Amino acid sequence: MTPQPGPAPAPQQTDERTTTLTVGGMTCAACVGRVEKKLGRLDGVAALVNLATGRATVSHPAAVSVTDLITTVEAAGFTAELPEPEPEPEADARPAPAGPDDAARAERHRLLVTALLSLPVLVLSMVPGWQFRNWQWLCFVLAAPVALWGAAPFHVRALRGLRHGAATMDTLVSLGVAASFSWSAYALFLGGAGTPGMTMPFSLLPTVGDGVAHLYLEAAVGVPLFVLAGRRMEARARRGTGAALRALAELAAKDVAVPTSDGERRIPVSRLRVGDRFLVRPGERVATDGTVVEGSSALDLSLITGESRPVEVGPGAAAVGGAVNSGGLLEVRAEAVGADTQLARITRLVEDAQTGKTKVQRLADAVAAVFVPAVLTVSVTVLGFWLGAGADPQAAVTAAVAVLVVACPCALGLATPTALLAATGRGAQLGILVRGPEALERLRHVDTVVLDKTGTLTTGQMGVTALTARSGGLDATAVLRLAALVEQGSEHPLARAITAHARERHLDPKQLLLPVRDFTATPGHGVEGTADGHRVSVTRPGDLDGLPAPLPEAVRSAEADGHTAVLVTVDGTPEAVFAVGDALRPDSYRAVDHLRRLGLRPVLATGDRAATARAVAGHLAVTEVHAEARPEDKADLVRTLQEQGRRVAVVGDGVNDAAALALADLGIAMGSGTDAAIGAADVTLVREDLQAIADAVRLARRTLGTIRTNLGWAFGYNLITVPLAAVGLLNPMLAAAAMSASSLLVVGNSLRLRAWRPRGATTARRPHGPRAQTRWETT
Repeated sequence: MTPQPGPAPAPQQTDERTTTLTVGGMTCAACVGRVEKKLGRLDGVAALVNLATGRATVSHPAAVSVTDLITTVEAAGFTAELPEPEPEPEADARPAPAGPDDAARAERHRLLVTALLSLPVLVLSMVPGWQFRNWQWLCFVLAAPVALWGAAPFHVRALRGLRHGAATMDTLVSLGVAASFSWSAYALFLGGAGTPGMTMPFSLLPTVGDGVAHLYLEAAVGVPLFVLAGRRMEARARRGTGAALRALAELAAKDVAVPTSDGERRIPVSRLRVGDRFLVRPGERVATDGTVVEGSSALDLSLITGESRPVEVGPGAAAVGGAVNSGGLLEVRAEAVGADTQLARITRLVEDAQTGKTKVQRLADAVAAVFVPAVLTVSVTVLGFWLGAGADPQAAVTAAVAVLVVACPCALGLATPTALLAATGRGAQLGILVRGPEALERLRHVDTVVLDKTGTLTTGQMGVTALTARSGGLDATAVLRLAALVEQGSEHPLARAITAHARERHLDPKQLLLPVRDFTATPGHGVEGTADGHRVSVTRPGDLDGLPAPLPEAVRSAEADGHTAVLVTVDGTPEAVFAVGDALRPDSYRAVDHLRRLGLRPVLATGDRAATARAVAGHLAVTEVHAEARPEDKADLVRTLQEQGRRVAVVGDGVNDAAALALADLGIAMGSGTDAAIGAADVTLVREDLQAIADAVRLARRTLGTIRTNLGWAFGYNLITVPLAAVGLLNPMLAAAAMSASSLLVVGNSLRLRAWRPRGATTARRPHGPRAQTRWETT
């Protein structure tokens, strides 16, 4: 008998998790590489470590616990812990544990004491004319606490790394200080340098023994002084690159006022639940995403979406958490809390973008992994070379120590994360959310942009774009009032557009509440009824030959624009024609023109009928149009363009765009779109401004240019200064200053992105663009 096949084994379910750890003790790219390597040795674990933020983002199976991750990091010689949650308001009175502020104060104290002790040593060692009798012993007394206590953080981290078989930037600094101080101690006690009246010239070049005992106490104090000062300035600068992200976090309200039967009380925001109601007074921030129940006001969304103009809200309008109430009292019903709010999603996207690495940064990390061992090898080789060449042993030690001190893997490790911190934070301020550095790289290289129409190029809402009254008839305002009265009984989108337009034109609300008699609605035709003593019909136009001027021209113009023409007849006389359509965003033409100026090819893909698509394309001067495109057609279009060698970005906002967004080289979603579109996109435009697309491209190009400049400097600096130190053209003290300056230059270059402003193209002339305002014609 043929054996029957047994049931197929069930696929193993892997419960993948992501954990963020705060890693302490990292000082350079070599530290980053060691942490990532150690965590990567665990089964199923992948880690991305960010030197600028001091955080590790770890993907791991459920079988690997957080304790295992922390133990692994500690085994590598560093500290690790879960990020501390925000304290509840009630906990504010409890004493806070020691934190970063305490560590910063301790480092500031260490730097201040080191500077006070080091400055006399530097001056006396470098100015022979000031060297009094027994000056060298005073310098030794001052230098000892600096070399031991001032440089203690470097010694501790170097020894920790040594126990774990690792060499980092701290190893280089610690060896440099120890070698300089030890040689000086030997020279003082055993080499004759302690003789009263001894003076020491200051020289940069190794020389053959001249009978003068040299001290290198200035290097022993200068190295820790300059490195400590450089790292403090670097830390402050790095904190500046993350200022935008901290500003986002600070937008979240800590407590909120909720109405009660006997008034109101304030509770922590964390206790707010979906459906709860809360109050927002003028000047306060909206605690969480919700819907306005009572009151009206204007909300300032500038810090969340980049929208510069306040947004008017009233009952039924959405209120975004973090927005500032600049008007009256609002009562809001919570619709989302915690991690589900828009502000939380924005913050999470920005944080995720800052943890990734570009391809070029991965190369830098690979170099950094072997950088410190290579520098140690070069230093030993230099020492042996100069001793073998007959140079003074002290000068040979000087060159070897200078090689140790001048090498700087810190700049390699900071090149990308500091630029990403600054750029993604600046992007968030401008309403541009980038998912990660890979998206930035792809955004920089796209050459074709596929644009959806509805909700992207257009507002996504039907509206009146033109109203044309007949010559010698009722004026436009009277016709609009009568049409709105009759249309209030209909739920058709055209009816809602006309009634909304009447409210926008600030007609007296009382005039829109008059009763309508004999109301009838005919599907596919229109509505009619008796209002204010007039028989009014709002229908689609039929034969144009019977219409008075200029109504036939208005109907043809509306149809040419891809809009719907609606005829208003009062007491049997055609009085006006409405053009109703999904209006283009006022900035659409300029945004598309900016894309062209950036060298991008715009393509319009829409599910609308061909006439509408051609009309929109004509307004925007887009030559390639794909109309009546279903979701699968848009995906096929992306594939076709990619097969032609194009790098394609898709801009959309709806569920029907999700497939194309996911398939494209880069997906860009409008922040007002659906969750499906936003989830499939690499870039989300929170700002309701289509020009943000061009701004995103410019930001990507500027950011990657900054990263390349940073890495070019970091590599170039080491390629130039290490050989200079090896031939004796840098003494250890100057080498320490150069090393600190290297990291500061990289961080400072990244900080320039914080002040980056989009530079718009020259205002383009719209040849026959869409009407930004409703056109009113009465002839």
